[in-house]
Amino acid sequence: MAKTSPKVTARAKRVSRIRKKIYGTSERPRLRVFKSNKHIYAQIIDDSLGKTVVSMSTKDKAFDIGEEKGKRGAAKIVGNKIAEKAKAAGIEKVVFDRGGYLYHGRVKSLSDGAREGGLIF
Repeated sequence: MAKTSPKVTARAKRVSRIRKKIYGTSERPRLRVFKSNKHIYAQIIDDSLGKTVVSMSTKDKAFDIGEEKGKRGAAKIVGNKIAEKAKAAGIEKVVFDRGGYLYHGRVKSLSDGAREGGLIF
């Protein structure tokens, strides 16, 4: 049986603490962030329906790094793209769920990109 690292369990505790307070509605869905070592993922989730409305990641076919460099640049582009998709779906306001990560680095870049794209937090 595989052991779970203390780092993973600590993040899971933080996620559950955050999720007690944050809830996405139809008017204001939740923008959820997940990051791995290579990629970053963002989803806009309507918790009242239990459905993902829009998603975007660095693995998506619509993703193109372009002029940006590094993982922070990629996160900013993902933020911009998810904002575009959200606008197309009729979403303008969201609640930001940082997923147990510090609001720093790639998470901050993604949120800045989403704000530049027109989402209101």
